[in-house]
Amino acid sequence: MANVISDETMEYVGILAKLELTDEQKQQAKKDMERMLDYIDKLNELDTSAVEPMSHVFPVHNVFREDEVTNGDDREAILANAPAQKEGAFVVPKTVE
Repeated sequence: MANVISDETMEYVGILAKLELTDEQKQQAKKDMERMLDYIDKLNELDTSAVEPMSHVFPVHNVFREDEVTNGDDREAILANAPAQKEGAFVVPKTVE
């Protein structure tokens, strides 16, 4: 085990995480964190020079369709449903004084 975490560091992590740990829990958390750091060190030993950087494990493709206008400008048909219209727009009751 190359990574050793001090008791002060564990106390500080407990304060940051807002955890109230017993001494036994602190010791167990300390061991767990040391094992995690050791594992990260082991992963850092791997040769990843031939691995292309990626943002996702699986290939992600654009799932959005192209933005194409299909109905065009059919203002007259739309305004035909309006109870009142003026200068090519809907006329609605005034809501703000």
